[in-house]
Amino acid sequence: MNDLLGLAPPPVLERIQADTEAMGFLMGSDLQVGALLRTLAAAKPGASVLELGTGTGLATAWLLAGMDAAARMVSVENDATVAAVAQRHLADDRRVRFVIADAGAFLVTAAPQSVDLIFADTWAGKYTHLEETLRLLRLGGLYVIDDMLPQPNWPEGHAVKVAKLIDELAQRTDLVLTKLSWASGVIVATKIRSSSVSEEIEATL
Repeated sequence: MNDLLGLAPPPVLERIQADTEAMGFLMGSDLQVGALLRTLAAAKPGASVLELGTGTGLATAWLLAGMDAAARMVSVENDATVAAVAQRHLADDRRVRFVIADAGAFLVTAAPQSVDLIFADTWAGKYTHLEETLRLLRLGGLYVIDDMLPQPNWPEGHAVKVAKLIDELAQRTDLVLTKLSWASGVIVATKIRSSSVSEEIEATL
């Protein structure tokens, strides 16, 4: 089996990729991760989707390709220049709303248990604000992160942070997770119970 055959990328992806390469942006999601995101989004009809780290919209396009007509996505990016590429190609899709903001600031104001699928592809939501991120998930919701295998653009010392995050996620009792040593290195986690007393109270109201 060759997982790069028959991917059928969304048609808009080629145009986004061209603009991404032209601006020298080197942090976009790869094709395999994109295809996985499309599949996971398709598994959540009518979902509320949150993307942390729009970048130029490569992963955004894959998520939209899997979402049904009733699903909605919020995509958060703090760099307006790179997000402008995503907006240029994808803003006509009414299912997505682009937010130019610091992801950490966004997370602390978002409503708990309001999201069915989170793709965290920036610092906040992975290495900071993890608790605030996971409390947004409804039961059965999915949390997805990539770049868990060594990457050429990692700064010095980043491998230690990655190992710490993987260990922290593996020890949580509110998640069931699978670690995939594939593509850029992916973790897919499903929320199976509330992660805090306050969240349990909110769930009963």
